[in-house]
Amino acid sequence: MDQTAPSFEDATPVVLAIDDCVDVHRLLSARLKGESVELISAFDGADGLERAQATEPSLVLLDLDMPGMDGFEVLRALKEDPKTLDIPVIVLSGIQTPHDKVTAFDLGAVDYVTKPFEMAELRARVRSALRLNRLVKMLAERAQIDGLTGLWNRAYFDKILESEVGRSVRHQRPLSLALLDVDHFKSVNDAFGHPAGDIVLQELARIVRREARASDICCRYGGEEFAIILPDTVPQDAFYLLERIRESIEQTRWAKHPSRAVTISGGLVGASDRSLQTAAEWVEVADRCLYRSKADGRNRITVEDLSPVPRLSDAG
Repeated sequence: MDQTAPSFEDATPVVLAIDDCVDVHRLLSARLKGESVELISAFDGADGLERAQATEPSLVLLDLDMPGMDGFEVLRALKEDPKTLDIPVIVLSGIQTPHDKVTAFDLGAVDYVTKPFEMAELRARVRSALRLNRLVKMLAERAQIDGLTGLWNRAYFDKILESEVGRSVRHQRPLSLALLDVDHFKSVNDAFGHPAGDIVLQELARIVRREARASDICCRYGGEEFAIILPDTVPQDAFYLLERIRESIEQTRWAKHPSRAVTISGGLVGASDRSLQTAAEWVEVADRCLYRSKADGRNRITVEDLSPVPRLSDAG
């Protein structure tokens, strides 16, 4: 997962068409070719629902009258699943009764187009729905970004850490978590003012972003504290990254106070193939390591490696 700007802005929107009529798919493929979208197809409701959950498309074009799982069932399932809840759905149907239109809108459809449809009108409706989807995503992303540093905020950290811990436990994948705290940050604010403190936090965030990898999730944890979630990363590799960050910050010179160095202390917890069971436990251990770094003199990284010790029988 990218720790910087939202990736959806540059990605080609994916449009999922769920319809049991092959001709409809051919028509959509031909007439939406110039709309800069990627069209994927499903020919029944169950397959369409699976594809929607797997790909999380930007828009769903949904037929109502399908054998087996009909469009109403698919629409209801899409709007009950948190992963697909916000995906706009345009109903394409030969059914034109007011009752069916009202039902579709009540279930969460954003538009209703009757067959046979006029392609110019459908293209305009597709563009409108995609704009809506993009705006919803932008608002959601901005609500999870810290306004001062541009890093992900605490709410996003809590959500993603829980997800990554669950993935690590299920698949026994490596995971590391770091908490970083600016040493004596209050004295920076007291000596140079809060605007100078803000500049320090912004520069530290820039250094963290620069040194981190694309897969690392960098967050402002709160105040002068930062957090980095490092999926698929063993503690030793995470330590090397944190040392680069720590050294880079220590070597930074500040235009407003060139004689005053800024340093950070860090707590790192990680495991190579097993992990603690909850996000709260990960944070507790990382925080304990951070406290040890502070107690041992600051400007250092303390590590707790939870990787299992190899048994003699595993050595061959």
